[in-house]
Amino acid sequence: METLEERGHLLTEQINPNSRNLDGLTSLELVDLFNQEDAQTLAAIAKARMELARAIDLAAESLRRGGRLFYVGAGTSGRLGVLDAAECPPTFCTPPEMVQGIIAGGATALVRSSEDLEDRKEDGAAAIAERRINELDVVVGITAGGTTPFVHGAIEAAKQRGATTIAISCVPAEQVAIHADVDIRLLTGPEVLAGSTRLKAGTATKMALNILSTGVMVRQGKVYGNRMVDVAVTNRKLRDRALRILQDITQLSRQEADKLLERSGKRVKLALLMHWSGLDAEAGDRLLERHQGNLRAALQDRTQL
Repeated sequence: METLEERGHLLTEQINPNSRNLDGLTSLELVDLFNQEDAQTLAAIAKARMELARAIDLAAESLRRGGRLFYVGAGTSGRLGVLDAAECPPTFCTPPEMVQGIIAGGATALVRSSEDLEDRKEDGAAAIAERRINELDVVVGITAGGTTPFVHGAIEAAKQRGATTIAISCVPAEQVAIHADVDIRLLTGPEVLAGSTRLKAGTATKMALNILSTGVMVRQGKVYGNRMVDVAVTNRKLRDRALRILQDITQLSRQEADKLLERSGKRVKLALLMHWSGLDAEAGDRLLERHQGNLRAALQDRTQL
């Protein structure tokens, strides 16, 4: 008979004393308890601020050199990684291959529980090999309890290939060692529902991924001020957002902003550069390319000509 690893000592598996009578609470008491416990996610993020900043710097530098960013996880952790990766193209107009999510069990695991597939360390390593991850890439292993073999296998394989590795977990380092270049620990404490890491651990992980991916894209020059000037204009909502950005920043009318957006090929960043510099789309595109897509740097260059 297979010997199972004892996991009861892990922070994410412990019993929360504040919810021992969970099944006896009213609905309002349940809401209040969750609200009280979820406050710990903010504290967990704050305590990991230095590691998160380091992760942003490393990932941004890798992407500048032509690398890719991968999230690897199983179950909830894997789904959160896939979600963050999927939201980068519409928000920042990145190519789909730049930020990718890898989940144990593949696409099927996104909508159907497949937690048994997380136990195969070799599958994590195989996923890294399949994507030909190399020294330019960054691999973020996400494992709330810190022990997921699929994630450990992926991190180890990525390190062997020279990639930068980042780990995100919700248990202290003394409980589980994870050998990564950046070790992010989000200590949210025992869950309201014991062991259900889709709760506080999942919330803190989503917050960390929001910060990481957005921070990387800011460093990539895909933001001007606090506007998503690389937004992909692919539907009515996003076209409206693009027009409002142009109107707010340039003081153009809606009609004028619409014409400018069309002349730029529906690229907000290029439209802004064209408006402020007087360049046509082709010349503006060349100037942006010279500055790796950074609008502020392109504008500064233009004023110095």
